[in-house]
Amino acid sequence: MKRHRRSTSPPSRTKKRRALPKGTHQNVWERAKAQLAKASALTKLPPLLAAHLGAHDRIIEVSIPLEMDDGRVEVFKGFRVQHNNIRGPYKGGLRYHPQVDMDEVKALAFWMTVKNAVVDVPFGGGKGGVAVDPKKLSNAELERLTRAFARRLAHVIGPSIDVPAPDVNTGSETMGWIADEHAKHAGVHTPAVVTGKSIAHGGSEGRTEATGQGGAYVLAAVLHALGKKPEGMTVAIQGFGNVGSHLARSVQAMGMKVVAISDSKGGIYMKSGIADIDSIERYKKEHGTLSGAERGAADISGDEILTLPVDVVVPAALENAVTNGNARRIKASVVLEMANGPLTTEADQILAKKGVVVIPDVLANAGGVAVSYFEWYQNIHHEQWKKDDVFARLKERMETAADSVVAMSKKLSVPLREAAYVVALERIRDSE
Repeated sequence: MKRHRRSTSPPSRTKKRRALPKGTHQNVWERAKAQLAKASALTKLPPLLAAHLGAHDRIIEVSIPLEMDDGRVEVFKGFRVQHNNIRGPYKGGLRYHPQVDMDEVKALAFWMTVKNAVVDVPFGGGKGGVAVDPKKLSNAELERLTRAFARRLAHVIGPSIDVPAPDVNTGSETMGWIADEHAKHAGVHTPAVVTGKSIAHGGSEGRTEATGQGGAYVLAAVLHALGKKPEGMTVAIQGFGNVGSHLARSVQAMGMKVVAISDSKGGIYMKSGIADIDSIERYKKEHGTLSGAERGAADISGDEILTLPVDVVVPAALENAVTNGNARRIKASVVLEMANGPLTTEADQILAKKGVVVIPDVLANAGGVAVSYFEWYQNIHHEQWKKDDVFARLKERMETAADSVVAMSKKLSVPLREAAYVVALERIRDSE
């Protein structure tokens, strides 16, 4: 296995499964490999490298016996999938979820390799977690589980080896436990072993907003390339968690009009625009629903929001949200993929034929991994950047990435998704 060259240049929600129409490509790892094959042909990737990227460097599975608070012992399964480290340490989230789909995790690890290359940060791709329903465990049980998992991964993670991060049902507290347990193994405190930590424990300013803010920077750059001005454009956002809420604020600051938002329980639509995102968020926290959050707004379903008469639609919640069943009814001219894999292969093809511009997930939602790199870099170099500095660096990196993808799209006359993969593969090839 080729080891990475270390760079010194500066730089949660619960997942739900979606039933798909018969005939829809459901295996996301097969979809990811098809995307790799298409991009490899476009850039004439060396066959040996293409084969390397079509597999994973290492898949780790461990058993984690855990004594529960009542004295019972349960055994959980933990895993870490390390896809590729040509450009740097493996990088990707750890999720706690009872239904682990290994093909999905393989795809996500691969997409992390691509995503990190698209935004040109010195990381490869990884993914992992524990097959557990964290809602059924006490906080003390979760801490013991996490620390036991960290001990089993201690020899395969580290600042220059593999750098985990939060994902589904994990957060800064989880990362803090892992960093603390790894320090015991390493004999020295190494905060750069994980990212997504609290500020007090070495986290980066701006990490919470990074994915949504980064998506707004990418959207603005692509609209500029298309000759469109964001002012007055209408936006519908499916998914009002951390990413969707920060994206909503960011696009409003650009002069766009957010007219619809939804979560897993439904959403609201107001043609004149939803003015105060903060008040909507407070209402949701207090009432557990978006219904009634805006006077005069119509209640809509999470599926209906995708086919509203808007300029930009943002699937920011579920994978496979846009299928061959609803893609033809999409009226937006731009789709911004803030979720991972929100379009099926068939939907992608339908939207391409309709002339809809799809800004792919590996570009659109890469703001989080960019700021994760910033956090890692700050830890390595014992620095602490201000939020304004983080956002300035994020804006420059996301705009540069978007410009590279748009330029490749024009050069090859291909959609932005294929262009993003080509950009990534060429950077990986040049790093060998």
